[in-house]
Amino acid sequence: MRTQTDEDYVYDEASGEWVSAADAQAATAQNEAVEVRDAVGNLLADGDQVTLIKDLTVKGAGQTLKRGTLIKSIRLTGDAQEIDCRFNGIKGLVLRAEFVRKR
Repeated sequence: MRTQTDEDYVYDEASGEWVSAADAQAATAQNEAVEVRDAVGNLLADGDQVTLIKDLTVKGAGQTLKRGTLIKSIRLTGDAQEIDCRFNGIKGLVLRAEFVRKR
């Protein structure tokens, strides 16, 4: 029978120590969080507004997005270099973070 003070422990190979399962899970979640940074190193988050720093040709849309174009309400994709967004007439637009600057 287990009491509430008993905890499961797991071996952390990185530190070589036994840690509680809750601490190990929290550390794993923190390590898996992807940081997306723009062209100048600012940290991006969901809902941010970004400005293009380079003219970009959109494949399949036959359209070019000009430098200085404002993109509102971005979404992070889980990839450190890609952001998902919308622009007039273009659905499913994915931009590389290296071509945008946080507003």
